[in-house]
Amino acid sequence: MNEPITKQDIKKVRYRWLLLGEAAWNYEKMQGLGYCFSMIPVLKKLYPEQEDMKKALNTHLQFFNTHQEFAEIILGIDIAMEEKEGIEALEAVSAIKTGLMGPLAGIGDTLFGVIANTIFFSIGSYMALEGNPIGVIMYLIWGCIRVALRGQFIRIGYREGTKLIQNLGDKMNRVTEAASILGLTVVGALIPSVVNANVPFVFKSGEVKMELQNILNQIMPSLIPVLLVALVYTLLNRKGMTSFKAIIFVMILGIVCSVAGILG
Repeated sequence: MNEPITKQDIKKVRYRWLLLGEAAWNYEKMQGLGYCFSMIPVLKKLYPEQEDMKKALNTHLQFFNTHQEFAEIILGIDIAMEEKEGIEALEAVSAIKTGLMGPLAGIGDTLFGVIANTIFFSIGSYMALEGNPIGVIMYLIWGCIRVALRGQFIRIGYREGTKLIQNLGDKMNRVTEAASILGLTVVGALIPSVVNANVPFVFKSGEVKMELQNILNQIMPSLIPVLLVALVYTLLNRKGMTSFKAIIFVMILGIVCSVAGILG
C-alpha cells in the first residue's frame, strides 16, 4: 500500500504553490509546470513505481491556469482523489482541473484580484492621505489575510473533495454578486473624498458674480471628480492603454488645466 498523505505533505504542496507556483509561468502551459512542481511531494508517496510516476507527471504538466488563491482548492481536491483512487484517478483529475480552473478563475479574479484589492488600496490610500500610518501597511495586512486564506482553501479542498464546488456553487455566485455591490459602493463613496478637483472660474457682470463650481455643485456634488474618474476608466478600456500611461496622462492634463485656469 502507498504511504498515507499527512498534513505535512499537504503543507509542502501548499508552500510550493505559494512560493513558486507562478515562477515557471509560460505561454504554452501557463501554470502547468508550477502545478506539477507543487504536487511532487504527494506524487512521490502515491506512485513509488517509475512508470506510474511518469504518467502522473505528464498529467500534471498539462495546461493549467486559474486564480492563485482558488488553485489551492483544486490542489486539495486533486490530492484527495489521487490518494483514494491512485493512478486510476488521473483521467478524472485532469477533467476536474479543466472544468474548475475557468469558473474559479472568474470568482477569484473578481473577489481577490479586483474587489478586495480595490477596497484595501482605496481605504489604505485615503488613510495615508489623512496621515494615518495604518494606511501604509493596509495592503500588507490584506496580503497576510490572503496567505492565511490560501492555507484554508487547500485543506477544504482536500477534506471535501469534489463535493465542494457542487455544494457551494450557487452560494459562491451570490457571494460574488454581493461583494461586487460592496466594492462598487466603497469606490463610489471614495471618489469625492480622494479626488480633489474643482473649477475656479468666476463669471462677473457688474455687481453680479457667479462661481461656476457652485453651479456645478447644484447640478451634482463632486461632478468634476466623477467625470475625471470616468475619463480614466474609459482610457483604461482602450486597447494599448496601461495604468502607467493613464497616470502620465492625468498628470499632464492636471498641469495643463491648472495653468489654463480650468481646474484648481
